[in-house]
Amino acid sequence: MTKITPQPGIMEIALYQSGAAHVEGVANVVKLSSNENPFGPSPRAIAAVRDSAAGLHRYPSTDHGVLRKAIGALNGLDPDRIICGAGSDEIISFLCQAYAGPGDEVLYTEHGFSMYRISALAVGATPVVVPEQDRVISVDNILAAANPKTKLVFIANPANPTGTMIGAAEVARLAEGLPEETLLVLDGAYAEFVEGFDAGAGLVSARDNVFMTRTFSKIYGLGGLRVGWGYGPQEIVDVLNRVRGPFNLSNSALAAAVAALDDQDYVDYCRSENAKWRGWLAEALAECGVASDTSCANFILARFTDQAEAEACDQYLQGQGLIVRRVAGYGLPNALRITIGDEAACRRVAGAIKAFKEGRA
Repeated sequence: MTKITPQPGIMEIALYQSGAAHVEGVANVVKLSSNENPFGPSPRAIAAVRDSAAGLHRYPSTDHGVLRKAIGALNGLDPDRIICGAGSDEIISFLCQAYAGPGDEVLYTEHGFSMYRISALAVGATPVVVPEQDRVISVDNILAAANPKTKLVFIANPANPTGTMIGAAEVARLAEGLPEETLLVLDGAYAEFVEGFDAGAGLVSARDNVFMTRTFSKIYGLGGLRVGWGYGPQEIVDVLNRVRGPFNLSNSALAAAVAALDDQDYVDYCRSENAKWRGWLAEALAECGVASDTSCANFILARFTDQAEAEACDQYLQGQGLIVRRVAGYGLPNALRITIGDEAACRRVAGAIKAFKEGRA
């Protein structure tokens, strides 16, 4: 047997399971498992990718200057305090690489995004799970769990897979109450689905212990290109840039992201359609006895009687060509996460769940 062994923590990481995209033997499948934008990216972003093809032999920018300036201009942020990565996942990994290690703790809440645990284990840190309150982040529980060993606290707001969020005053109370050795990371992957929400950028600007991550994978529809960004204190951004690879974003990804930012009319349309059909779907499911919390993202967490019913419903939906996401791995075995699709997809999944429930009555 080989004596070549991985670092402590690595073998505790379960292989990541992405949302399924196919059902064997079923045609006309609708994928509602990965919180993707059903309308795809902006036509301007698509055109930018096409135009970038002629320059595939050229290395991309190492400092992402054009994209950082575009992000800063749109959000009123200092571009020098912005770092770009291959999705916000990579920014999360940078934070763990730079600020956590053996003997340190990384906190996240019980239904939090799986990459928090994965990134903590990858650097040998100890992931610590904090209970939520009725599927909502509890600031009191986080503050009670934090201690001098706590180097990072991750919260997603709005949260995945619950769709719930906490208010600005609670986020500020959390930042104020954490130990001075601790960095609070606000994961804003779904921030654009909340109109007028800055994802905590103002708090980041005002404090030296808060960092924000964002992504182009959700409302901007660029999941296939992997573009994310972070905003934080200058000292922290400077540290993260020391562990970031110099060419971590391709020319095509950079061009598409800049073009997507330039088409805010398209973003407004996607936000409006998502809100409309999210509300419609939640009401339709409630009418057939399937509850959900008020979602502030582009999905609904549909709750069933128990795990057996949730899994049976998932199997039934697959047979109808509808792929949703089981979330037992997030501590929610009696629930299914359903991405908000276009009108046809929402009507189709609502009709299928109604038929499933009526068939079990």
